[in-house]
Amino acid sequence: MEITSLIFILVSTLAVFAYYLVPARFRVLFLVLLSSGFVATYSYKLLLYIIVYTVINYIIGSKIPDARNKKVLFITGIVINITQLVLLKYVSFTIEPLFRLFSIETNLVSISRFIVPIGVSYFTLQGIGYLVNVNLGWEKPEKNFLHFLLYMTFYPRFISGPIDRSNLFLPQLKEARAFDSANITEGARLVLFGLFKKVVIANQLSLIVHGAFTSLETTDTFNLWMVVLIQPLYLYFDFSGYTDIAIGFSRAFGIKIPMNFNRPFLAENMTNFWKRFHVSLSAWFADYVFMRTMFRYRKLKKQATTIALFLTWVLFGIWHGAGWNFMFLGLLQALAVYYEFSTKKWRYKAFSRLPTFVRKWTGRICTYVFYSISLVFFFAPDMKSALTLFSRLPVSGGPLPVDFTQQNFTIVIISILVIIGFEIIQEDFNKLGQKIESSWYSRSRIGTLLRWLFYYAAIVLMMSSSNNVAAEFVYFQF
Repeated sequence: MEITSLIFILVSTLAVFAYYLVPARFRVLFLVLLSSGFVATYSYKLLLYIIVYTVINYIIGSKIPDARNKKVLFITGIVINITQLVLLKYVSFTIEPLFRLFSIETNLVSISRFIVPIGVSYFTLQGIGYLVNVNLGWEKPEKNFLHFLLYMTFYPRFISGPIDRSNLFLPQLKEARAFDSANITEGARLVLFGLFKKVVIANQLSLIVHGAFTSLETTDTFNLWMVVLIQPLYLYFDFSGYTDIAIGFSRAFGIKIPMNFNRPFLAENMTNFWKRFHVSLSAWFADYVFMRTMFRYRKLKKQATTIALFLTWVLFGIWHGAGWNFMFLGLLQALAVYYEFSTKKWRYKAFSRLPTFVRKWTGRICTYVFYSISLVFFFAPDMKSALTLFSRLPVSGGPLPVDFTQQNFTIVIISILVIIGFEIIQEDFNKLGQKIESSWYSRSRIGTLLRWLFYYAAIVLMMSSSNNVAAEFVYFQF
């Protein structure tokens, strides 16, 4: 079931109101059934798999605190989680090439085709995070299996996150949640905003980005530099659109899930960028990989930081997919963060005398350009395609492979400028941003009229844009 489809929106809207009509003691069960039905629309085999996966993690987690050999049980749980992830996602990149070295033919890829591992990268990290928390004593094992199953399958975030933390999600299920019109209203706004980002902006930008990588042999027909610079905007509006929809429906159910974006293009360096972009993933790797590795090799002092940094970012890249291009994507981020860490004092002395505005925007532009270039390895289907694109950048030229007039790109450009412009106001002119927000949420007649005119215009634009192109969410593949 497509998350931007009319049937998904209608079913979810009806589910929200039905949820509050159900007696409080049955609401978790209601959400479990709803989430199970959502997963089953993709594959009933996937649903059965996620239930078995949840049972295994639930049992291991419940046994860890009182186990005689706690370490062995914990490691067993982590190995099971990583093994199933490798079998479902990385067989063609890791295991099968190894077997071919010994002339052994296998068909392990068929496991992935059989189960249809949608969301596997996300629920695996949630499973590992839960076991780590329990093992370190950061939280007690969850006794209610239905609560734990909902933690794994909660449908608004099942496909592409945000990656939730068990110690934040599970306690909410034990609280009584009364109907709150403010949650419904705010949730509806977020859903509408998310749909607008995806349907009106991201779907149109997908024509440019994906069009480039499917037509690399005809480089002279479009401007690849434009494609490179559009990539971050496409990914941002696509992914943050999904996140807004997920957070919006979760809020309507009275459940809070993590924020995933915080004005990322206003970051002045890559270190800060990853504290603003895909926050739930970068925070997960920081807490469960970087910090744990640092602690393990703490005797090495500075070398421990370097080892932890490169390990974290390489795994971060591999998490996105099975390919050398994803590994190199992670390595590029590691090099950028390592450079910033190593030259922090020198850069501060060199640029401290520059006017704040110049220093700030130089950093923002450099960060954006670096991320644009690194995203070539994200969108390219393989390393060869990425290198081909870079080799043709100096000679590329000509128009893009889309008709800006037919595809409503004027509306796309205006929408991007308005949204990014408001983010700049919020970041750099906080008081003005607060005034705009207070005026927007004002209950005056003018404020109410303006809001509803905006909602109406957004819906009309979405309806007209949905007829042009429907692109799958980028992070759906992970």
